[in-house]
Amino acid sequence: MNFPDALFPQAWALGAFLPLLAIWAWCFRTAPWKRLTDSAQLNVWLGTAVLLALVWSMKAGVKPGLNLHLLGATMCTLMFGRQLAIIGLSLVLAGVTLNGEFQGHSGWLAYGLNALVLAVFPVLLADAIRRAVERALPQHFFIYVFVTGFFGAAATVMATGLLASLLLWVAGVYPAGALLDDYLPYYFLLGFAEAWLNGAMLTLMVVYVPHWVGSFDDRRYLLNK
Repeated sequence: MNFPDALFPQAWALGAFLPLLAIWAWCFRTAPWKRLTDSAQLNVWLGTAVLLALVWSMKAGVKPGLNLHLLGATMCTLMFGRQLAIIGLSLVLAGVTLNGEFQGHSGWLAYGLNALVLAVFPVLLADAIRRAVERALPQHFFIYVFVTGFFGAAATVMATGLLASLLLWVAGVYPAGALLDDYLPYYFLLGFAEAWLNGAMLTLMVVYVPHWVGSFDDRRYLLNK
């Protein structure tokens, strides 16, 4: 993840800004901004962005574009919803990109492609998983935590790794064999790490500060259960 500028053709990097700008316009138009008028909620949203910026900065990798880090997209989506999560993760990516530019690692050309892969795709997938679980399974606290939070986070990270690998292969950056052997398998390990962290943090939040998690409703998941 976090593709550097020179990794993809310039047309790919610039073309990614078109759908990204359209998605940003939708987010800014439809986001529940009223929620952030509460200073406590605003602090939680900004604090989450700062925390994830630190997490994204702690990455491991051996080749350009083949680095790994925890994502936090599922947690952010369950806490704030699709629009605020996309905007928040876009801010996280901006901070990481700015820090990388200061260190001479990367610039802004690949920002649009990175935002689509690391912010837009995982957030929309995490929200789709949440909606599917709500439709298909009973509305219960443990289903919310373990299925939506735990397995949803693992599936989101693994799918993001698969998308990143597919892009690298289609663009001819790395051969499929190298990606399948040396990159993609680590996403399965990363997925379980993200699942445990996401599940643990969600459990703590819905128990002690449930108002931080916008998708959690006491009446739906706890009442008469």
